Amino acid sequence: MATSRSASSTARAAGRRRRHGWLGWLILSAGAVVVLLYGGTLRQQARAQAAYGARIGCSCHYVEGRPLGDCRKDFAPDMALVTLGDDKDARSVTARFALLFPTTATYREGAGCLLEPWRRN
Repeated sequence: MATSRSASSTARAAGRRRRHGWLGWLILSAGAVVVLLYGGTLRQQARAQAAYGARIGCSCHYVEGRPLGDCRKDFAPDMALVTLGDDKDARSVTARFALLFPTTATYREGAGCLLEPWRRN
């Protein structure tokens, strides 16, 4: 009797795996379609948010003299994935969107904070 129960539970587990397997493929396929259709637009928005974050962070930190952590208050509400880091020697702030698309703004006396040219990535 014990073997029929274990065989039955094994069959049920296999059925659940099969049922969830097609759901995983469906989600993966939907994600691939989104990336194919909107990947360029999403990448452009991520780069723009990183550039905005670098420029605002640099101005806040090096022009206004505020702590870098305080500069997040100046971000738009949808910029939660933008992170900031600064290089005190270069007087620059680098922003990244979800750890990707690094963009740097550097403080120049008389000119303020200027964005460095974007690298293709």
